[in-house]
Amino acid sequence: MKTPKRLQSLLEEGLIDSVQRQLMSGKEAQVFVVRCGDETRCAKVYKEATHRSFRQAVDYTENRKVKNSREARAMAKGSKFGREKQEEAWQNAEVDALYRLAAAGVRVPKPHLFFEGVLLMELVCDADGAAAPRLNDSQFTPEQAREHHASLIREVVRMLCAGVVHGDLSEFNILLAADGPVIIDLPQAVDAAGNNHAQRMLLRDVENLRNFFGQFAPDLLQSDYGNEIWALYQRGALTVESPLTGRFERKAKPVDLRGVMREIDDARDEDAARRLRMQTRE
Repeated sequence: MKTPKRLQSLLEEGLIDSVQRQLMSGKEAQVFVVRCGDETRCAKVYKEATHRSFRQAVDYTENRKVKNSREARAMAKGSKFGREKQEEAWQNAEVDALYRLAAAGVRVPKPHLFFEGVLLMELVCDADGAAAPRLNDSQFTPEQAREHHASLIREVVRMLCAGVVHGDLSEFNILLAADGPVIIDLPQAVDAAGNNHAQRMLLRDVENLRNFFGQFAPDLLQSDYGNEIWALYQRGALTVESPLTGRFERKAKPVDLRGVMREIDDARDEDAARRLRMQTRE
């Protein structure tokens, strides 16, 4: 196939040997299968993030560090330079999260390098050696659903113990590899301790897992791992070995009506964004 312009520099630098085919194209990036010596890898070529609303960007980028105050001012003003730096920070967030989570033993694609807006990483494969499908393209028995759900809940815990919340975890950004699920797409990952939206995002991530696998194993729909995990994290008691029950007892307290309305508005916006992502991926 004709080499995409953004991958030409990697060929010239000898970082990849050839481009085999396009694997997928989404709103955030295009992914290509490439050859590097004897290995087959994938190259994620980022697009400009014009589809992300300012509100969404603020939620995800809260407390992210920038190099200097000039860049921070430019990003706040929304100037051309600021938008470039904002996009650079968005891309770097995924690269940083991948390296951080891979080092913590989380099941993510192994990153190899990031060069001029292209992330080169492991190609996740199925049992036949082909590119692994997303969870949403697969069907499961109740036993398989429970097994994969338990595995992914443990990955969520491992991520949180590493200080990271995925922020957009669902059946659309989990691959079913030969040896189990692998989590992908991390540009929206947030720092668990430094982002005020981290709890809400983690609860949503866990709810997405529960609702998807609950289609195959309805008993999972009664579980509440999200609140259980976050309560342990807040107490400083969460470890990768923490026993989980899927049950959580809520303590009664006065209703914060304004807070509830904000949550409803946020949920409505997030659902609209998710539906748009689903339409684009289809």
